[in-house]
Amino acid sequence: MKVNQAEFIISAVGPAQYPTDALPEIALAGRSNVGKSSLINRMISRRNLARTSSKPGKTQQLNYYKINSDLFFVDLPGYGYAQVSKSEREKWGKFIEQYLLKREYLKLVIHIIDLRHPPSKDDQSMHEWLKHNNVPVCVVTTKADKISRGQWQKHMKIIREAFGMSKDEKIILFSSETGQGKDELWSLIEQQIGYTDLGAAATAADDAPVDSVKVSEP
Repeated sequence: MKVNQAEFIISAVGPAQYPTDALPEIALAGRSNVGKSSLINRMISRRNLARTSSKPGKTQQLNYYKINSDLFFVDLPGYGYAQVSKSEREKWGKFIEQYLLKREYLKLVIHIIDLRHPPSKDDQSMHEWLKHNNVPVCVVTTKADKISRGQWQKHMKIIREAFGMSKDEKIILFSSETGQGKDELWSLIEQQIGYTDLGAAATAADDAPVDSVKVSEP
């Protein structure tokens, strides 16, 4: 997908604030400071549209970013927030659960894991919950540039075993620094939302032989 326009829309604190555009939504889940904002910025080739926070757990809303007029990226609050009270965590948990289970426009959850470290208990709980509730999910591992290529398979094996994933289940190696995995992730997103490049389709139709273009009779 060629990104021509990307903009921050809203920090929603409840369903009443969710956009009403009826566009597909791709949610990003992961531990606090795992690199969700950096991934969004790399995917849309912008530096600072999605802003990072120096205080883990500060974000308590769903941050909506509109991409072209095709879809939304929805940045979920990071989990594993040590500086937040138990009651606050429970409140956020119910808010996120409601979104993930009831939002009809949600097409995919990108579960972001730091490739350098084994998945935490929170990571495992999140992945298990998504699978149990049949929420479409893809694991994307960030920081691939921080590990030598020869160590990638070793670290991916650790993640697969922690999540109980089969070899057929996709894991995308990603680097916000180098852009590795960007095209592969876009391809998956396009597949999930049924995206068609209308511009490319129109160009192909214009270039087609005249006798191959069907014209409806009045």
